[in-house]
Amino acid sequence: MSQISRAELRLIYDSRGRATVEARLTTERGAVASAGAPSGESTGATEVLAFPAGGVPDALQRFESELRGRLVGLSVDDQVAVDRMLHEVDGTPNFSRIGGNTATAVSVACALARADERQQPLWQTLLRPGLSGPTYPAIVGNCLNGGRHAIGGPEIQEYHAISESPRPDEAIRAGLEVHQQLGLRLRAKFPQAALGRGDEGGWVAPLGNVEAVALLADVCAEVRDRLHTSVHPGLDLAASEFYREGKYVYRERTLDPDGQVAFVADLVDRYGLRYVEDPLQETDYDGFAALTRAVGARTLVVGDDIYTTAEARVAEGIRRGASNAVLIKVNQVGTLTDTLATVDLARRSGWKTVTSHRSGETPDGWLAHLAVAFGSAGLKCGLVGGERVAKLNELLRLAAPTGT
Repeated sequence: MSQISRAELRLIYDSRGRATVEARLTTERGAVASAGAPSGESTGATEVLAFPAGGVPDALQRFESELRGRLVGLSVDDQVAVDRMLHEVDGTPNFSRIGGNTATAVSVACALARADERQQPLWQTLLRPGLSGPTYPAIVGNCLNGGRHAIGGPEIQEYHAISESPRPDEAIRAGLEVHQQLGLRLRAKFPQAALGRGDEGGWVAPLGNVEAVALLADVCAEVRDRLHTSVHPGLDLAASEFYREGKYVYRERTLDPDGQVAFVADLVDRYGLRYVEDPLQETDYDGFAALTRAVGARTLVVGDDIYTTAEARVAEGIRRGASNAVLIKVNQVGTLTDTLATVDLARRSGWKTVTSHRSGETPDGWLAHLAVAFGSAGLKCGLVGGERVAKLNELLRLAAPTGT
């Protein structure tokens, strides 16, 4: 068992230019591993707090005074012990003292150090029971942004190309082609507009919610036929963000919960959506269940804000048949141990997992390893921007034959 001989936490900046943290661990055998922690913009009410009340400076100070000494001497082979210590030092149910991003960075750095010492890829050290080797996820690629991730776009937060292939290079190529062709279509449609991209690299344009779905579906069909690769539209509605006083408020319409279920089900059927994330507000287990009964046989109904990667909340969702898939974000719960408990519960229950980035990302590649280790149905990491491409390129490296 190799012990941690040195532990550091430093300030870095995420893709939105906001402060976050990166942990660096050194072991007595000379392994060195670093991991940065991303941050979300559209966050679930029940996820842990990214930072203590004093922000990153407070997180750095508490690491120095309370965590550094506790980390030195712990074994990187005992992930559970490292993560338990993080909970013990924090002492709150939501990491409000040391910060969930501190916990995430340290926890992932520990796993990376262990993999380095074993001379194994990270995915192999975390491979879940029942998986014998690497399988590669579909790419959930953000092509068009709205909601909290863009100014001037539709209320629906993310419009995705869901590209699937046994070969990650083919899936990535198809997703990128949809993104590029969508940009060309938007420039032709709005020749005088200054088109830009949102936080996660998707295009931003003055489109209506359904108009955007129709355009995306058309581009996916064109790319699918041309590349002979499975690529279909999907949505992350982030419905809590436009839920007001019991209603879902779009610019084109206002819907009650039953109307929202019917609206999303109609989009699935009309446009062949293969993925709908957070279609109802984050406490509406019954609405999620109604939608899953309606369309769950032909699309992934994915819970993010409703579950926040928390094992107990996913267990409640399973009991109530609320969805058939769960989004996985380590920094929603703070440690790999907590994350793995949720992943394993979902897998035992026949649910799919989708391993996800955050809107404020770092250029780390470890997320690709988690998606493979979890046997995830999808890797949600965006398509363009260095911090997103880092995950795609790492997936390509994992799938490349040895020696290439």
